[in-house]
Amino acid sequence: MLIRLYDENPNLKEILKVVEILRDGGVIIFPTDTIYGIGCDITKSKAVERVARIKNVKPEKAAFSFIFYDLSNISDYCKPIPNSVFKLMKKNLPGPFTFILNANSNIPKLFRNNKKSIGIRIPQNNIIREIVKELGNPILSTSVKDEDTIIEYTTDPELIHEKFTDLVDLVIDGGFGGNIPSTVIDCIGNEPLITRYGKGELIE
Repeated sequence: MLIRLYDENPNLKEILKVVEILRDGGVIIFPTDTIYGIGCDITKSKAVERVARIKNVKPEKAAFSFIFYDLSNISDYCKPIPNSVFKLMKKNLPGPFTFILNANSNIPKLFRNNKKSIGIRIPQNNIIREIVKELGNPILSTSVKDEDTIIEYTTDPELIHEKFTDLVDLVIDGGFGGNIPSTVIDCIGNEPLITRYGKGELIE
């Protein structure tokens, strides 16, 4: 299934349809402020396993991120965040950044084997943020990669739909995506450290 949503003013009726699919354990492809993502409700372990299979990785070893609506729920899944890190996140989110933080025991069991950390995303994209808001908990996210090593990321939602139509339950067409991933900031150590330079200039 392919549906069209607009970032400026996503249609609530369509958003609720997406939420229903996620609550039923569905897997979706959606736009972000960087590249298109594949994801599901983090509490649906079979859906998480499906995403891992699509990406050909083991869930406990995968570098999945959690997408939140805003900063207010992050402490539900993370150990206490130092003030300096929280201020840095507040300055830069929503935005094209992934912050790596220490996870607490609330993250689903499936992620706990090797995961003492969690990637946090709050994209500057109303479509996925409204979906998360209506769902009531984070969405797991991993990038839609292309098999073509030169292209790396597919940006056309119709081509994404063609390729993944048998693997996912829904593709959201939110217009052309980007092909530069998020900038990753590791906040586990004493000082935040950029471990991948992607889209966005970090404001310190």
